[in-house]
Amino acid sequence: MTEERTGYRRSAKSPRGEARRRELLDKVADDLGTNGLVDFSLRRAARAAGTTHKVLLYHFDGAEDLLTQAVLQLRERRITRAVSAAAERGGSLAERVRSMWPTLIGEESWVLDQAIGLAMYDAARYADLARSASRQYLPTLLALCPDDWAEERRTEVAELILGTLRGFLIEWRTSGDAAGIEAGFAALTRALEREEQAPGLP
Repeated sequence: MTEERTGYRRSAKSPRGEARRRELLDKVADDLGTNGLVDFSLRRAARAAGTTHKVLLYHFDGAEDLLTQAVLQLRERRITRAVSAAAERGGSLAERVRSMWPTLIGEESWVLDQAIGLAMYDAARYADLARSASRQYLPTLLALCPDDWAEERRTEVAELILGTLRGFLIEWRTSGDAAGIEAGFAALTRALEREEQAPGLP
């Protein structure tokens, strides 16, 4: 039995099949991180993974599913690095958020920004690339907020941070205006410091 025989696709859900799927996905994500989303195809992905497009179809539901899963993988890597940077920095919420910025504009960031652009360009086809970004980032930002805050307050602040950082990323990618972004960070820092210091709020 080979993994190219689609009649046995259920075996892809076995522990061995899941391990093979993760291995392939890691290689495709590495290729995306290097070469970006332009001209992505099953055949290009197969070359990067050292396999055939039929094998990829055994483990993934087509090119768009593979692309989405690879983008999720790249984003998870960035989130892991950002969380590590925030944990090492410690301090106030504002300081920890600021410490994440170098990771957000670091390696592979251009590919993830391409993914958001693709979702905006063809929302009907790639909307999940943008929706999944919020689902992935929000738990991390919620975890940065003080534990004694009410859920509603934590959600509001996390959404504020997410929206602001997205705006900074767009500005960085389109204009490279470092001075403008720094000014924006100064304002965000003040807002977060006031929020943390606000007396009497749960």
